[in-house]
Amino acid sequence: MYPNILKKIIEDFQKLPGIGEKTAERLALHLVTKIDNDEIIQFSNHLANLKEEIKYCNKCHMITDHDVCEICSNPNRDHHIIMVVADAKDVFVMEKMKTYHGLYHVLGGLVDFSRGITDKDLNIDTLEERLKNAKEMIIATSGTVEGEMTAKYLKSLFDDNRLSVTRLAYGLPVGADLKYADELTLSKAVENRLKY
Repeated sequence: MYPNILKKIIEDFQKLPGIGEKTAERLALHLVTKIDNDEIIQFSNHLANLKEEIKYCNKCHMITDHDVCEICSNPNRDHHIIMVVADAKDVFVMEKMKTYHGLYHVLGGLVDFSRGITDKDLNIDTLEERLKNAKEMIIATSGTVEGEMTAKYLKSLFDDNRLSVTRLAYGLPVGADLKYADELTLSKAVENRLKY
């Protein structure tokens, strides 16, 4: 039904996370019917240059267009606190809060033996070097099996008296009703309770 080039664009959009067939069709049709040629050429040039212009920060492995990212090169950040995250998306999420002012370290994934990902596949060797000047390492991996396994591994590697190793708290979201929480969320909420 669709012309071949439109079918290919729809298929390309479907390769992106969270985009199903209907959304891909809507996006492709929007490009064809609502966007002028100059904008499409500009968009395609951005896509073509994306992989060439994006690199990884030499210090924290965050995606950037410089050798050292803006966070690592910012003298106003607390360079004694390093939050360890799985990937760049996590940094963007944390930065939107505007409450954390330390540095980050992007692992580039999580330990996942089922997919053949071990500690050797992650950016742990460079983390070790960076922690020599740090006072605190915040482990901010997800609460999944892989996130917990990675967190426990990092704690075992860097748990010494010189460095404070902390973990993001998990539990009930603000405004949540107890009856809708699952068992794992409730148990984490109890474990991470604070003095009131």
